[in-house]
Amino acid sequence: MFKNYFKLAFRNISRHKGFSIINIAGLTLGLTACILIGLFVWDENQYDKFIPGGDLVYRVCNDYKNSDGQNEMAVTPPMFATTLNNDFAEAEQATRVMMLPEYKTLFEAGKNKLYEQSGYFVDSTYFKVFPLSFQYGSPVRALNDPGSIVLSDDMSQRLFGSENPVGKRILMDKQPLLVKAVFIKNPKFHLQFNYLRALSSAPNPPERMQSWMWSQFFTYVKVKRGTNVAALQTKFQNEVKQRTENLKKESNISYKPFFQPLKDIHLHSANFKFDAAQRGNITYVNALIIIAIFILLIACFNFINLATAKSLQRAKEVGVRKAIGAAKQQLIFQFIGETILLAFISIIISVTLAMLFLPWLNNFTNKNISLSLFVNPLVIALFIALVLIVGILAGFYPALVLAKFNPVKVLKGSISGNEQPGKVPWLRHGLVIIQFTLSVLLIISAIVVYKQVDYLHNKDLGFNKDQIMFFPMRGDNMFKNTDAFKNDLSAVPGVSSVSIGYGFPGDAVAGDDILVPRNGQRISQSATQLAVDYDYIKTLGLQIIAGRDFSKKMGTDKDHAWIINETAVKTLGFGTPQKALGQTLYWHAWDAANPDSFKVGQVIGVVKDFNYKSLYDKVETTVLQIYPFAAWKVAVKVKTANMSNTISGVRNVWNKFSPEYPIEYKFLDENFGQMYNAEDKLRSLLGIFTAIAIFVGCLGLFGLAAYTAERRRKEVGIRKVLGASTQGIVLLLSKDFVKLVFISLLVASPVAWYFMNKWLEDFAYRINISWWMFVIAAVVAIGIALITVSFQAIKAALMNPVKSLRTE
Repeated sequence: MFKNYFKLAFRNISRHKGFSIINIAGLTLGLTACILIGLFVWDENQYDKFIPGGDLVYRVCNDYKNSDGQNEMAVTPPMFATTLNNDFAEAEQATRVMMLPEYKTLFEAGKNKLYEQSGYFVDSTYFKVFPLSFQYGSPVRALNDPGSIVLSDDMSQRLFGSENPVGKRILMDKQPLLVKAVFIKNPKFHLQFNYLRALSSAPNPPERMQSWMWSQFFTYVKVKRGTNVAALQTKFQNEVKQRTENLKKESNISYKPFFQPLKDIHLHSANFKFDAAQRGNITYVNALIIIAIFILLIACFNFINLATAKSLQRAKEVGVRKAIGAAKQQLIFQFIGETILLAFISIIISVTLAMLFLPWLNNFTNKNISLSLFVNPLVIALFIALVLIVGILAGFYPALVLAKFNPVKVLKGSISGNEQPGKVPWLRHGLVIIQFTLSVLLIISAIVVYKQVDYLHNKDLGFNKDQIMFFPMRGDNMFKNTDAFKNDLSAVPGVSSVSIGYGFPGDAVAGDDILVPRNGQRISQSATQLAVDYDYIKTLGLQIIAGRDFSKKMGTDKDHAWIINETAVKTLGFGTPQKALGQTLYWHAWDAANPDSFKVGQVIGVVKDFNYKSLYDKVETTVLQIYPFAAWKVAVKVKTANMSNTISGVRNVWNKFSPEYPIEYKFLDENFGQMYNAEDKLRSLLGIFTAIAIFVGCLGLFGLAAYTAERRRKEVGIRKVLGASTQGIVLLLSKDFVKLVFISLLVASPVAWYFMNKWLEDFAYRINISWWMFVIAAVVAIGIALITVSFQAIKAALMNPVKSLRTE
């Protein structure tokens, strides 16, 4: 019986080649898109799954609130881990990872030298919480010695080749360290690093490690099995609240810790502040899943539409089969079997295409999804399930329609294209509406995303980020002779200005409180602290809107002057920029020798707000001050002419002051460009998958238009004989489809407006969704529909009416 079904299915596919090709092409494109999206989504959900006991591990984060608002922060104070270890029996082990500034360190092993940025100071208990696999050595006591270091297999290979480096010494910024172990780096770990050092070797004053406010650590806790984590979280929150009550009142800051499951870190931390984890975005992952479902539904609806439209051509076949005893269930199984066969052919082609596109997907997403995944038994089972689901989903209704035909009426020729006019056409119309509603949703979403990403890259940030070389200072000689180094850089032909400081846009910035005298008290206000020099504002092109810039001619500027931004004027309660001038501010200076020292000074200038972070974040209260002790980053403004010679001149000056360190530079605009990589990729993916969805929808529309033109062939012939013009015939055959697309626009527009507004809420600075975006979507959708339908309509209109009517 099944053999007979397959024979009939193959014959039917061969007999209706055009419609079969359209169905197979639509299903193939839909399934290929679904497979590629599925591979991406599957990979995104693999992070941290390899950690033994990972279901018991939680990251302790902070719900942080200050005068600038409320944020979720990945960093916590050092006392969180200490308290969990000492006072909470439910905690099997808590451990800390110290967040470090983005700084590349020079490593040397014999003649091999390399710069490496990805490393951390961690507690000696780190490997008890994260038992990574080791290539050489053992995690036991690997991080107990301050002079030890643990390397990744990748870094070990670059420094030592295939040798076992355990027991050998390397230099880290000229400091000798002993290699204790080599771990195997896993790309699916949320923290990516190439070396680890003992936290005891970090230059942290002992009193700071007892702090409840200095948030500089990623804290992890592994709980004992059977622990009620919600109860533990509440208990810990109460403990932190009790310990920090007085501190919060003094600093105008409050926070509430919460436990984030290890498995959630990668996809559910997109909006966390101060996070070094490899972060995905569950919103984008869910959006891709929805797009995949859209495309698959459009492909399935194509099949339903075309199969029901062609059902009348198979009416006599059904009538004969029923007349000789075929049961309704047998007919349903036959037609669903045909659909499953089409789906099977499509998925074979789709898997082949997906394998061909996999290198592109890996390159585009920076992943390493292996071809071996396609022979995984689970994946093969999923493909088989997908064939059955798609086949049944797409074929059930057409099979039901065909199986219901009355054999007597069919064989008498009573069933015609006009029978039951309100039923089958309305189904086809409804499916076309759904198809184009989904397509219009994607078109509008693509337009909004494109405009927002374009806005992110081109918004006026309040400073000039172009042609600014950017690099850290290195070596004792360079730090001891900072002024001479800066003067030599400024003398290089093509260099416009040079600034040395800490806190440049797109780079690490420091947060610390500023104190404002008010009603006899000093009120604490959180602020971003930028340690600058006299040329910072000139180099970045900041706009002073009140007062003046720092000046070497004013002896008090170095130790007793502040420049603030517009936001600070408001949050500090100064009213207007002019009124802010002369106001006194206090700052608890960063001075290890005298931790109680205060810097006191007056506001001498106000700069226009500038975005030193990404446009996800609002501009915060910002204070600029001359503070040479923190200066370690160099910004060199260069002219566009002869840039290669200018860069060569900068390199020569570098080699004069620090020949033992190779220079590593980048341009400031590159930093900002990299901030929006996820949005750039989302824009590209939306464009690709929107095009696929539209194309698949057009295949179905093309097939329906061909069927409609064929069904109305004699009507067209009569109209032409009676004098109807070609344009009139084209309009007649096209207008019904245009109406359906117009209805799709009415349905899709409010839905798209709602969801894209929700997406834009994640950005502090965003575009407004304008009416013209919907007009463009309407023009595109109607234009595509007209082009698709008109081909068949024009073909029918130009047909010789004699050929259409000669059989009458």
